[in-house]
Amino acid sequence: MPADPPRGNAVIGQAGGPTAVINQSLVGIVEGLHSGGAVGRILGARHGVRGMVNDDFIDLTDLSEEKLSRVAVTPSAALGSTRDKPNEEYCERIFEKLRARDVRYFFYVGGNDSSDTCRIVNQLSNEAGYELRCFHVPKTIDNDLMENDHTPGFPSAARFVGKAFTGDNLDNASLKGIKVNIVMGRHAGFLAAASALARHREDDGPHLIYLPERNFDTDRFVADVDRVYSRLGRCVIAVSEGIHNAQGESISALMSGLEEKDAHGNVQLSGTGALGDWLANLIRLKLTPEGGKPPRVRADTFGYLQRCYPDASPIDQHEARAAGQKAAEVALLGDLDGSVAIKRMSNEPYESRFELVKLEAVAAKTRVMPDEFIKGDHDVTPAFFDYLRPLVGELPVIERL
Repeated sequence: MPADPPRGNAVIGQAGGPTAVINQSLVGIVEGLHSGGAVGRILGARHGVRGMVNDDFIDLTDLSEEKLSRVAVTPSAALGSTRDKPNEEYCERIFEKLRARDVRYFFYVGGNDSSDTCRIVNQLSNEAGYELRCFHVPKTIDNDLMENDHTPGFPSAARFVGKAFTGDNLDNASLKGIKVNIVMGRHAGFLAAASALARHREDDGPHLIYLPERNFDTDRFVADVDRVYSRLGRCVIAVSEGIHNAQGESISALMSGLEEKDAHGNVQLSGTGALGDWLANLIRLKLTPEGGKPPRVRADTFGYLQRCYPDASPIDQHEARAAGQKAAEVALLGDLDGSVAIKRMSNEPYESRFELVKLEAVAAKTRVMPDEFIKGDHDVTPAFFDYLRPLVGELPVIERL
């Protein structure tokens, strides 16, 4: 039989890149904890684990339903976020601070590294014989968490990408040229693939989609663009920021000479337009006929615009809230740790459920686009459309003369 929930306080933190729905999960946890009588104060850690070790908390216990409702629909991390990646020594400091405040429930909303933080803190509390129930609540626009059909934040970001490419494709059809758009996604191409939502008729872009799940070859890329441009007189291209060559080297890092790395040891990809500019210059150089006029080529890097645009997917809002509620529910029922995962039940009608999986199954692991979603070297399959369409909500109706 599960142990009775211990009496004590709860701490909630948010980590990693903010999203359009991360606050839904925050509010869902608070709502779920209010339904049980074991929790004393509900504390929000300012800037995630950094706030925990610095004793920087806000009391969420008595916030009104009206205020919580407004917070829930507000994009970005209401508590503030962090890129800190705690090691064991850092986690020991977290645990000691939580124990000093009589915290018995720890909820961390974030990606795979956040789940690893939960795992380490949980392990430390077990070794100390202190009951601390640790739960990871999924969040990432990259959609790269293991055990999940998809992750809160991704459907809303995919909705933004689909709508942005819809407008850009119409612009490109009006004033023809070659357009390169760089989309977030270090190792997983789900978000760049979502650009395909802009296709409403056969000649709509993006005409080419390049994902990190396939090796990127510059000669093949130029030939692909040339073929589309020769046929249509224009070409819209979606490129994941994480594309790499056959040796596994990041094209963005190679072309920009970047040295800066984040706390996770990854080369910074989102703070520069170097990849888009380099690809645009490559196209211009290779496709300019001798003695002729170069093609009209432009590039944009979507960057942080994709994360917190205030037009969230309704499904995303609901599931992010429900994931937080589920974490609180299982904590109060007696589970000691775990990561909440979204499992798809059906597409028509769309249904999902929430399941608690082991932290070790998610922690520090990366999920990528499955092969059945990828068509050749630069496109997506109908199976990907079937997967994505139920998640993003209604998109604009488009008509052309």
